[in-house]
Amino acid sequence: MQVSETVEITGHLLDSGVLSRVLNDIREYDGDYVMDRFDVGHDTTDASYLRITVSAADDEALQRMLMQLQTKGVNMVDPGEAELLTAEQDGVFPDGFYSTTNLETKVRLSGRWLPVRNPEMDCGLVVSGEGTDLSVSTIPMSDVEAGMRVVCTAQGVRVSVPEEERASGAFGFMESEVSSEKPQTVLVRQVADGIREAKNVGKRVLWVGGPGIVHTGAAPAMVALVEADFVDVLFAGNALATHDIESSLYGTSLGVDLAHGRGVEHGHEHHIRALNTIRKAGSIRAAVESGVLTGGIMHALVTHSKDFVLVGSVRDDGPLPDVYTDVIEGQRAMRAGLADVGYCIMVATMLHSVATGNILPATIPLVCVDINPATVTKLADRGSSHARGIVTDVGLFLEQLALELLPGYRNTR
Repeated sequence: MQVSETVEITGHLLDSGVLSRVLNDIREYDGDYVMDRFDVGHDTTDASYLRITVSAADDEALQRMLMQLQTKGVNMVDPGEAELLTAEQDGVFPDGFYSTTNLETKVRLSGRWLPVRNPEMDCGLVVSGEGTDLSVSTIPMSDVEAGMRVVCTAQGVRVSVPEEERASGAFGFMESEVSSEKPQTVLVRQVADGIREAKNVGKRVLWVGGPGIVHTGAAPAMVALVEADFVDVLFAGNALATHDIESSLYGTSLGVDLAHGRGVEHGHEHHIRALNTIRKAGSIRAAVESGVLTGGIMHALVTHSKDFVLVGSVRDDGPLPDVYTDVIEGQRAMRAGLADVGYCIMVATMLHSVATGNILPATIPLVCVDINPATVTKLADRGSSHARGIVTDVGLFLEQLALELLPGYRNTR
């Protein structure tokens, strides 16, 4: 005897491939379906509407299927009220907890739809307050405490998918698959427009960077963007900061002379000596304030009071004293750094791009730039379906972006 639920979805279901993915999800969860109503949009700008009854072997299987379908924007026609269970131990969700998406989410409690604060994928939903002070926010598993009220099952939860840009506009160029065969000038201009739009409405621009920014010689362009207020917060690892500081102190990156593109004598020591210099100073900021560090990306971030979060990995040398070596603490610092972010650009880093994509709401425009197509596509494969990809050399891209945002950039440096 099966259990069932009637769900609905609105959008460009056919040409976007959403319908086929929804039906595939149902079958992959050993479920079945009956289409009750299907209104197909007439013109390319018209949305379609689908109402479908889905069924599964038992309620547990049905709830898991409904949560999966919500990642595509499918909601229950009659969602009812959210079911709350109390966490019994720290760091553990109650069985059947609602697994979140990064989509805009609302939870129905006491007859009211409450918006979820800080939407984030692969978390739970915790309810705080009472009566008119009720609030709902996402919470990572590591931060769960015994006694917290956690939303369980998909009942009483509704998600909204951001409207797809179908006309020419800031993201029109990203409607096709990731490819290197796109007009670079147009892509750069559209990214620049996105950054300007975010700044014009008072939002911050988040950058996620890898050491390739320094290796490709694009650090001066990045510095210019920081100085011009187009970089508000940077997420990176130990490598970007270390190689940037090495470049400032020694003119090399991993021992390679950036001006001539060749190794220098004893250059292999430069990165570890750079690390030691900053550790001796106590921090990057202390090195800047004492005059030890006089240039580069990190210097610009400090002198212009911009935020940065450096989270390390098991392969790091040193690391720099500013680097979070506890990854859970690093995740918390990154989440705190998302306040008022309205645009995100990721450059030359797979691990930090995926990590940041995991904590970003789907409402924040996200662009990933890398020479490796796998980096760009992996971000979307890991759940950041709103991510837009540009496959190109990051050094050339950043130089062109600086020229687009800062006319005369080449002539002033």
